[in-house]
Amino acid sequence: MNIQEKLQKYLGKSVADASNEEIYHALMTIVQEMAAEKERTDSKKKLYYISAEFLIGKLLSNNMINLGIYKEVKEILTQNGKDLTEIEEVEPEPSLGNGGLGRLAACFLDSIATLGLAGDGIGLNYHLGLFKQVFEDRLQKETPNPWIEEYSWLKKTDVTYPVDFKGLRVNARMYDIEVTGYNNKTNKLHLFDLDSVDETIVKDGIDFDKEDIRKNLTLFLYPDDSDENGRLLRIYQQYMMVSAGAQLILDECTAKGCKLYDLPDYAVIQINDTHPTMVIPELIRLLVARGMDMDDAIDVVSRTCAYTNHTILAEALEKWPVSYLKKVVPQLMPIIEVLDDKVRRKFDDESVAVIDRNDTVHMAHIDIHYGFSVNGVAALHTEILKNSELNNFYRIYPEKFNNKTNGITFRRWLLHCNPLLADMLDETIGEGYHRDAMELEKLLAYKDDEKVLTKLMEIKHRNKEALCTYLKETQGIEISPDTIFDIQVKRLHEYKRQQLNALYIIDKYLEIKAGKIPSAPVTAIFGAKAAPAYTIAKDIIHLILCLQEIINNDPDVSPYLRVVMVENYNVSKAEKLIPACDISEQISLASKEASGTGNMKFMLNGAVTLGTEDGANVEIHECVGDENIFVFGATSDEVIEHYAKADYVSRDYYEKNPAIKAAVDFITGEKMLEVGCRENLERLKNEIIGKDWFMTLLDFDSYKEKKDEALNAYADRKEWAKKTLVNIAKAGYFSSDRTIEEYNRDIWKLQEEK
Repeated sequence: MNIQEKLQKYLGKSVADASNEEIYHALMTIVQEMAAEKERTDSKKKLYYISAEFLIGKLLSNNMINLGIYKEVKEILTQNGKDLTEIEEVEPEPSLGNGGLGRLAACFLDSIATLGLAGDGIGLNYHLGLFKQVFEDRLQKETPNPWIEEYSWLKKTDVTYPVDFKGLRVNARMYDIEVTGYNNKTNKLHLFDLDSVDETIVKDGIDFDKEDIRKNLTLFLYPDDSDENGRLLRIYQQYMMVSAGAQLILDECTAKGCKLYDLPDYAVIQINDTHPTMVIPELIRLLVARGMDMDDAIDVVSRTCAYTNHTILAEALEKWPVSYLKKVVPQLMPIIEVLDDKVRRKFDDESVAVIDRNDTVHMAHIDIHYGFSVNGVAALHTEILKNSELNNFYRIYPEKFNNKTNGITFRRWLLHCNPLLADMLDETIGEGYHRDAMELEKLLAYKDDEKVLTKLMEIKHRNKEALCTYLKETQGIEISPDTIFDIQVKRLHEYKRQQLNALYIIDKYLEIKAGKIPSAPVTAIFGAKAAPAYTIAKDIIHLILCLQEIINNDPDVSPYLRVVMVENYNVSKAEKLIPACDISEQISLASKEASGTGNMKFMLNGAVTLGTEDGANVEIHECVGDENIFVFGATSDEVIEHYAKADYVSRDYYEKNPAIKAAVDFITGEKMLEVGCRENLERLKNEIIGKDWFMTLLDFDSYKEKKDEALNAYADRKEWAKKTLVNIAKAGYFSSDRTIEEYNRDIWKLQEEK
């Protein structure tokens, strides 16, 4: 039975007569059946990728691409007067992640299946996600983001595991989502949940009773941890994830003949950031409960677990007070104390202890001592870990440290979200790049081909027109595709420096008001959520929304400069923004961004990077060469030295640089206070002048000069098209297929199956 016949069978009517909802449900059924036929049966050694986040995005089109039916379905729908884009709108986006960490985990699962490796994800089934962002009075408001429907990719299983907390036993139920590989096997994403979770306890925004664990445990990703109950809830979440996960791993391995002492021959556990760290003491506990000696259990687990570090920010390396762990998981504390004792007997250095003198447990220290691999996620990031942030550990375990530069699922971020570009590439260089992203380099042969360069510019313009239509329909914002689209979309955090971009916009606004007209009109587009308790990040969103109001309604300025803040930025919105981008803003303070993956998606879609030498920007720079990227700002070495000497004083820059002073003062100026909230704006201004921990003002002049250079360069359309072509051609290295091949070669050592 072909696809058309299957569709008619499930619909019980012609495709033309069916609603978009009916077609979506029928296609989902067909995809799930096809995925099940390719389900992996067995392999001795298997990877378990444990992560608090899996930002998988909508699944219909991605799965159809991987199963090889995307074009056929699209044609059938078109012939019947249906539009696949409209059918995709029916699908809710799973609220299972937040930013780069979760998107990376999703990309990795896709590539693991694509390469024919045995590897499943383990996480939690959040009902309401991080939150849905809405803007009210130019402020971020958090509301629940429900996504689970009766017809869903999520399959409830009969598998449950008991999980014990202090004074409370729950049963963690496993839900599965199929992970299809590109022309290969199907793996699983296992998500644990409680049948007793109750969405109705959420009141007024995202507030809920944080003490009612049976009802709240999987409601939200990263529940507000500004109070003790919120922090304890995070421990409840993390422990349920790893306890149920560890029981699943032992069950699967013993079913294949594992005798527990040979667990590393059957399983490798990748700990994605510190959230799943408790899997180490929990596995030890379970092995001891099954009769193994404590020392043997520690040895077995230490050869099974590997750790990925995703941050240079010390505050992001999780630490939990012993008292908290005793309140939630007292059964783990005796094991953690043994782990600490073993470290203290070996090393005199207090800084590498598992439990410090303040009775705080350092989760990353457990991962490093009791895992066999520690990897960073970009070349610069790994070097900083080795040379400074984790140097005390690197000196002890140099053999454990390795780099795995992040990557993206380029099929999703090209074939699905930019079909115009994908079709052009298919015609120009063939379809080999669908499997091997390095084949994108074939495009370099067309660097001086007028026809190809013209086509690239036409595609970009059409993608910009599509984004304009989308923003008009969804947010009532009108922008012109005949402007430069300068885009910064990522989690809102001071180190990512959306505030630097905002200060530039204020500076540009003041210049235009003074009669200095820019060479080309610019539309500055932002998208970001701020963590609910992250006050300054929310103030930055308020600043951007106030600028949007002032600038877009100013007849002197709006023809040359516009500002857009996209509401509730997520994967689906990224798929519309990224193909339309001209300039990709990657402006984190050097030495602070571990890698970034948005930078790779923009590059793949022909945007030119404006960025610091930070994270994977360094490797992008190496790939594309000086003439195809705009680099500015202090180097990571210079920044690290400023921190070491504590010699950066933001007030000095504010007082000595008239352009900086004018831009910063504008934040609390008359125009801003007409539309904004004094408390938020004054707090942000004071933060920039009085603290500026991520050195916004240090790089202001350099950023302004380089950004103006980029805007001026855009005027030479042919030369700009060449830059976009080189970026696309060189993006192949940043495929998550390559990253996963390296993980497997150096860390996991799984058998590849075709």
